Amino acid sequence: MQTIRPFLWFDDQAQEAAAFYTSVFEDGKIEQSSEMSVSFSLRGMRFIAFNGGPQFTFSPAISFFVNCETQDEIDELWTKLSAGGETLQCGWLRDKFGVTWQIVPSVLGDLLGDEDEAKAERVRDAMLQMVKLDIAELQRAYDAVG
Repeated sequence: MQTIRPFLWFDDQAQEAAAFYTSVFEDGKIEQSSEMSVSFSLRGMRFIAFNGGPQFTFSPAISFFVNCETQDEIDELWTKLSAGGETLQCGWLRDKFGVTWQIVPSVLGDLLGDEDEAKAERVRDAMLQMVKLDIAELQRAYDAVG
């Protein structure tokens, strides 16, 4: 049982956002919906979206970090989630509802955490030049002779 659930405060788009998110993620599912709120799940994680009015807005200080195994997965999620939103740097994007996401290859942590500091630094420098992360480019930076 998931005892902590993200609670997303929307002006009046909770149902629209939940429908969008559940269409983006293959296993997305609306669980329960009312006029004020909607419960949904993405990749086994349960969320609550709430129509609370315009008092609060989203900030990049809170984001959803999505590990991706392949470049195709990164490309697909990037395209869908950034549609109508804004692409940022280093795999970050803001969707059309203002929610911030990080679309990240699973291998990135290993590359950045390599014991060879020169390799890790090349990967970091390559990542800092990217908007959408590219696994092949990150791997080339890692493999480059320093």
